[in-house]
Amino acid sequence: MLTIGQLATYAGVTVRAVRHYHQIGLLPEPARDASGYRRYGAMAVVSLVKIRTLANAGVPLSQIRQMLKADASTFADAVERIDSHLRDEIERLETSRKQIAQLSAGDSLALPSEVISYLDRLREVGASEQMVEAERDGWILVAACWPDHIREVISWKLAQLDDPQLVRLYRLLSEILESDPGLDDPRLEEVADVMAGLAEQAYAAGEVDLGDVAHDDLAIGLLDALPVESNPGVERLLELLRQRGWAGWTRLERLTEPAE
Repeated sequence: MLTIGQLATYAGVTVRAVRHYHQIGLLPEPARDASGYRRYGAMAVVSLVKIRTLANAGVPLSQIRQMLKADASTFADAVERIDSHLRDEIERLETSRKQIAQLSAGDSLALPSEVISYLDRLREVGASEQMVEAERDGWILVAACWPDHIREVISWKLAQLDDPQLVRLYRLLSEILESDPGLDDPRLEEVADVMAGLAEQAYAAGEVDLGDVAHDDLAIGLLDALPVESNPGVERLLELLRQRGWAGWTRLERLTEPAE
């Protein structure tokens, strides 16, 4: 007759596991002997080895009792069901592994390949990593709000990068983000000048129409809030833009008269 410790050793499990199997009714708990100890026989070892084998194979504890009592045909059917479940779980885990691997690249998080290419293009024109990260967060919102419009917006944004003034804007913003000089940085004035000039240029060319997405006020509000929440200097920049006759961020709107 075996103590609970000896039983656990023979079956290759822990004493804690044996007590858990008792608690859930998977392994019968013997009565105590005259000295107050529970003693286990050979059948307990056999039962526990079977439980351990099934559990290690991935069979849920809730199904082990039925499988131990099943005939050969029923047992085979149960194994097939469990195997199918495990295949599905393996596929899910493989997908998770691929997603985890993508996180090391940073830009791949929640973004389509077109956006990744655009972010790489920003790096090529001289945007800093901080600037690229800020753009990436914005694109995550764009992809969440307007998944069906990503390609057309990316095409438009890539075309804009041919404009030296826009490239200058990204470089200026990169310098400001890296140095974090405060709200009185004179470069903010220059950024506002460049942004207002680009807005005037787009307005004159009829390029300020964002199509259907321009009427999505909730999404526009989220996109406008993101840079403000990320950097206090954006509030100062918005004020400078208003002074130059423009309001907004994602959806720039021309004011009737420049603000004083």
